[in-house]
Amino acid sequence: MFFSRHHTRVTAIRYNSGGNSNGDPPLPIPNREVKPVHAYDTAIPSGKVGSRQLQKPSEQALEAFLFFCTFVLMKTREKEIYRVTLAGGIGNILLLAFKFVAGILGHSSAMIADAIHSLSDFITDIVVLVFVNISSKPQDESHDYGHGKYETVASFLIGLALGGAALGIIVSGADKLYGWTCGKEIVAPGMLALWAALVSIVVKEVLYRYTAYKGRKLESQAVVANAWHHRSDALSSIAAAAGIAGAIFLGEKWTVLDPVASIIVGIMLVFVAVRILRQSIGELTDESLQENTEKEILDIINSVPGVCQPHNLRTRRLGSRISIECHIRMDGDISLSQAHDRTSDIEHRLKEKFGSETHVTLHMEPKKKDA
Repeated sequence: MFFSRHHTRVTAIRYNSGGNSNGDPPLPIPNREVKPVHAYDTAIPSGKVGSRQLQKPSEQALEAFLFFCTFVLMKTREKEIYRVTLAGGIGNILLLAFKFVAGILGHSSAMIADAIHSLSDFITDIVVLVFVNISSKPQDESHDYGHGKYETVASFLIGLALGGAALGIIVSGADKLYGWTCGKEIVAPGMLALWAALVSIVVKEVLYRYTAYKGRKLESQAVVANAWHHRSDALSSIAAAAGIAGAIFLGEKWTVLDPVASIIVGIMLVFVAVRILRQSIGELTDESLQENTEKEILDIINSVPGVCQPHNLRTRRLGSRISIECHIRMDGDISLSQAHDRTSDIEHRLKEKFGSETHVTLHMEPKKKDA
């Protein structure tokens, strides 16, 4: 049965002490109705009084439909993240196979480095899928603030994977470059490697734009970080394409451009990894929100009549949502009910601005007499 969380009327029942001659269990008998606290309420359908059939089939079907709609709405964000990540994962695994084949058959170290980057992309897709599933769980006894920071952990792991792949690419390219300076010949890459790089640029840029748009819309740091992984792969493919094209069309003397391009790709990835790691570490260590965001919070609190002097503001991110804690002052002579109404108004305005799942904690203090 589907119940409205805040707007229900509860009907108390008592049981007949006896059954009937057929040995059937006693039937519930309506006793009294307990009025709800809230002004707006929806009565629970009771069907026929004294009947075993408490609901009609049409009522059961309607409530089942409403329950299904509620379930779908509750899971929309999680499903959207899965859909975006799976799309990227499919693109990554196809490019991964294509690049490795093209790099090996085309004798291109830059393309093999690009393939390793795509492999790290695919691994981070799996990380996002696993950790977003955990972060979507509601709060429980061991996690009073929910599981949102698991999404930040996913971003941190993405940054580590990207940084590791970048260092591996730089070391491999530097080794080949050192061999070239010692007189070791570098085989010119083939056209297959160049075509693979060009295809990768187009596919990865499309995946970046789609994933970044969805990540900002869903307010998911992990998805946005994954989008930058796509963009860095597109940029690395540009560098790889330039190096491969130079090695092919400029002659044997310029085959060194292939490992040089792979080193440039690796350096670009290091910068992206550092940016992702810095942001995720800041959230894991409860770094405050940006100054302009905190100013906006204080302006919202001061906009409520009868509330003044907000202080001791503390903010942080909890995955895709934020936490706000603040002390406020009011007239010490007003009733507790009036004070509660004002804090509820503040909470409503903050959640309207920053999202319904925003964690808000307000501490009330009496206004100083000289204020």
